[in-house]
Amino acid sequence: MPIAVRGSHRTTGHTLTEQFHAFDAHHPHIYRALERLAARRLAAGAIRIGMKDLFEDLRRELPHGVAGLNNSFTALYARKLIDRHPRWAGAFEQRRRRAA
Repeated sequence: MPIAVRGSHRTTGHTLTEQFHAFDAHHPHIYRALERLAARRLAAGAIRIGMKDLFEDLRRELPHGVAGLNNSFTALYARKLIDRHPRWAGAFEQRRRRAA
């Protein structure tokens, strides 16, 4: 049995960041949908946006959901949105990361 390392997935040994990048590469439409949802909320006057709330909107929007859309990816998607749209930085709460 593999030894669990902080920040890694117990069965695969892959870090959360590695899992996220693999998921994101296979499902680029997820990022685009989150980007669209965030832009829509900001255009409607939102000052703060909860990424988990966007995830739930996305799950309702997709007819069959997306296997593997892990709530643990919310912070990484928020960071990706901010990297691509720096003016949105104040809309998402960011905490210091504890794991890779």
